[in-house]
Amino acid sequence: MARNQDPFQEMDRMFGAFGSQWRGGALMPMDAFEKDGVYTLRFDLAGADPDKVDVTVESGLLTVTAERPLEDTEGVNWLVRERPIGTHSRQVRLGSTLDARNVEAGYDHGVLTVRIPTRPEAKPQKIQISTGSK
Repeated sequence: MARNQDPFQEMDRMFGAFGSQWRGGALMPMDAFEKDGVYTLRFDLAGADPDKVDVTVESGLLTVTAERPLEDTEGVNWLVRERPIGTHSRQVRLGSTLDARNVEAGYDHGVLTVRIPTRPEAKPQKIQISTGSK
């Protein structure tokens, strides 16, 4: 069955506007896929304390905020420093077919996984065809 609307329709527009940068100036890599009516987003947050990760949904906008603290590196001679520190966030606009009231999130080994089900009324439904005259 054909789908009428991409549930992450704003994502491409956002990537076009911001490129690969997000607030904080560093990349927060994300994978997104759908399986059996559930959309899954995975964010790489290596080094972030799970207690300092926040996921909110407001007015169809999912926001992930994470904090990677400054390491105690007093007196070191930096050779390369590419890992961002501080508080960073990324936003994804959810389409109207997604059930923003039933979002689930889990954090394991530096990966935040967010699951968003499709609203039951947005799922394809098989229509029974009657036979005979009425």
